[in-house]
Amino acid sequence: MLEPAYQVDVVIVGAGIAGLSAAHRLTSAGITTAVLEAAPYVGGRMSTEKVDGFRLDRVGQLLSTSYPELRLTPGLAELAVRRFAPGVLLHRDGRLQRAGAPAPGGSARGARGALHAVRALAGTPRSTAARSTALRGTAARATAARATTGRGTTVTPGRTGAAPVGGAVDQARLGAALGRLAATPVERVLARPELPAGQALARRGVPARTIDGFLRPLLAALLCDPELTTSSRCADLALRAFASGRLCVPEGGAEALPELLARALPPGTVHTGVRVTSVSTTSVATAEHGEIRCRAVLLATDARAAAELLPGLRVPDFHPVTVLHHTTDEPAEALPTGASLLLDADRGGPVAHTAVLSTVDPSRAPAGRVLISSTVLGPPPEGVDTAVRIHLARLYGTSTRRWETLAVHHTPEAVPAMRPPHDPRRPVRLLAGLYVCGDHRDTSTVQGALHSARRAASAILADLGATGSMHRADPTPVLPRAA
Repeated sequence: MLEPAYQVDVVIVGAGIAGLSAAHRLTSAGITTAVLEAAPYVGGRMSTEKVDGFRLDRVGQLLSTSYPELRLTPGLAELAVRRFAPGVLLHRDGRLQRAGAPAPGGSARGARGALHAVRALAGTPRSTAARSTALRGTAARATAARATTGRGTTVTPGRTGAAPVGGAVDQARLGAALGRLAATPVERVLARPELPAGQALARRGVPARTIDGFLRPLLAALLCDPELTTSSRCADLALRAFASGRLCVPEGGAEALPELLARALPPGTVHTGVRVTSVSTTSVATAEHGEIRCRAVLLATDARAAAELLPGLRVPDFHPVTVLHHTTDEPAEALPTGASLLLDADRGGPVAHTAVLSTVDPSRAPAGRVLISSTVLGPPPEGVDTAVRIHLARLYGTSTRRWETLAVHHTPEAVPAMRPPHDPRRPVRLLAGLYVCGDHRDTSTVQGALHSARRAASAILADLGATGSMHRADPTPVLPRAA
């Protein structure tokens, strides 16, 4: 028999979640696929280190239960996620206050009620007595809404100070805005005027105390951008996801998501420890296995690695992220946050957000031990562990001297920046036979990476035909032997 003109239909370079999810869509359509990964493991930035029974994420991306691609991606049907408590906890002036989006289900009614309260206040008579009565009524309704949805609840009493999201009226306005955003179609969000997120929020009339006390720390946690330089459209998408669902993490660590995708692929699809040195529309060259012929190539690496293989591809700026993991022999009940994500509204130290992660996901720590994971955004300060311990002592209201440091993971290029103008639907088809996907082609989130993979797989299927090759290669392709 003549040797086939190619060895596999599609070669995917990179075994992160974008490459693995694209492989699922292609193999499900009958397209033979080989996924090549230079590292000895799959997952890319979604990796987890194991230390003495602890599972420690290197970047610690937050997910949302509202991400559509978690439900739409083949291979993720069995993904288990652990949810944070509704909303977030904000630390300001020694106080902890819960704030967050309306819970799914009853969110629209709560948002409409808050909006009616604000409109009623705006239409009240001018007399002082009538205005006072309206203010008391609005405050009472906002208090009732907070009791129902968890917004604005003071968790730990402290010294007198302004609430991070302002008074009852500010909280009602914020709840109404988040509720409306949750119900806004994505395409309408993407059609809005584009500015840096901080400028856009100010132009919309959002009070500075609400921006600095709630939206800035929240968007810092969601986008790793505490300065709010991100495109306002992308920031709105992040707030929309937050308002529509619950923050969560994969059970067992971030690596659970890519490992689940890899295990569900046909045996022999994923090859680790294979370095790709060049690509074309019909082949890839590898350091270990020579040339592999194919009908199409999909680059699913990070932006810098993609540009090294295809000079001329745009490389964005990046947000650096440092994640520190600590443990303590204190019981988790001694820490006041429970299963909440804790944000620092004061910006009083290097920690942007922190959580007792073993309370959220008990599988991340051995029995009887507590795992506290904290994130530092931007370049870490000198003596980062000491600075973080001092900051955590204030945030948690307890001494951290006896806490043990398990790991410090610094990732200089953790999250691609999305400064305006930013196209969250960057082309994935460069030319027939050559495609690219990843969070740098969409939004810099897990949702964006998975969505870009779906777009790329659809483009490949449209070009190749959903039935795959007429002269079928081995359905579980084997790479050539190393020279």
